[in-house]
Amino acid sequence: MTRVGLRRAGVVGVVLLLAAVLWWGLSWRAVPMTLQGYVDADFVRIGPTQAGLLTGLHVMRGDQVRAGQALFDQDDVAERAARDQAARQAEESARQLANLQGPARETEIRQAASNLADAEATRDRARADLRRLEAAAPAGAATMQARDAARAAWRSAEARVAGLRAALDQARAPSGRTEQIFAQAATAAAARAALAIMDWRLSQRHVVAPDTGVIADIMAWPGEVLDAGTPVISLLPPGHIVIRLFVPEGMLARIHPGDRVGLACDGCPSGLEGYVDFIAPHAEYTPPLIYSDQSRAKLVYMVQARPRTGQAEMLNPGQPVTVSPPWATRRGNGR
Repeated sequence: MTRVGLRRAGVVGVVLLLAAVLWWGLSWRAVPMTLQGYVDADFVRIGPTQAGLLTGLHVMRGDQVRAGQALFDQDDVAERAARDQAARQAEESARQLANLQGPARETEIRQAASNLADAEATRDRARADLRRLEAAAPAGAATMQARDAARAAWRSAEARVAGLRAALDQARAPSGRTEQIFAQAATAAAARAALAIMDWRLSQRHVVAPDTGVIADIMAWPGEVLDAGTPVISLLPPGHIVIRLFVPEGMLARIHPGDRVGLACDGCPSGLEGYVDFIAPHAEYTPPLIYSDQSRAKLVYMVQARPRTGQAEMLNPGQPVTVSPPWATRRGNGR
């Protein structure tokens, strides 16, 4: 072949290569890549805070419950008796404190008031006698001895009035000394605290739902004696639904907490979304040999996403879910 022919053949080859590249670029485009995950849940396992006999269940599997709704009961005979005892002790302590803080009996107060009134009348008569004698002294109608006796009687009556007035004030004041009142007030406070403890222990025998949710499982039944903390009911609040998926090591740097992801599953409505709230700090599968380009491709990291508020109820634990991160794309045939 001549030199001209070779040159023409080369030009034709280059043209054909460019045409092939152009065709490939037009027929292939970036398409969203999806990751496979599944629905999981953080179940709330509810058990008693005290050991005891389980006597009743108020819910069954699948029931929807609200926060504060009764779930199960334990035998509470001992707690009721202890609570009644604590209540009586608290009442007795309160009455003793009130007795120390209160005045004397009403009859004693009235008697002290009567004695004071009688002493005041005697004092007034003695003062009047003294004034008459002092008025009659210039005319010689009263001796010095009589005036001295009247003056002494008046002073004695004054002293008696002061004493009886103090007695009346004492009868009206708190009957206990300050130190006694402080000590009894501390005793009454301790009795009230003991009663509060008994009330709490009694309330713990009747367990209520800590949150709204669905009863996922029942793990104990009436008639069983349970240790403290033994789960009786497994509760699934809507906010505890999560999506778990596994991201290849090569994509780990492209995903961040807070990223929004699309969610899809069989029978689910369109438009489901979630957000990434956890990325595992370590690989789920570690090759047993030294890392290589081939072994690194096997590394995956668990990523957790939570559905948007109001959409968690549409998902069930164990359900497969297709996750579409907005940043994940691959090359695909557009035809």
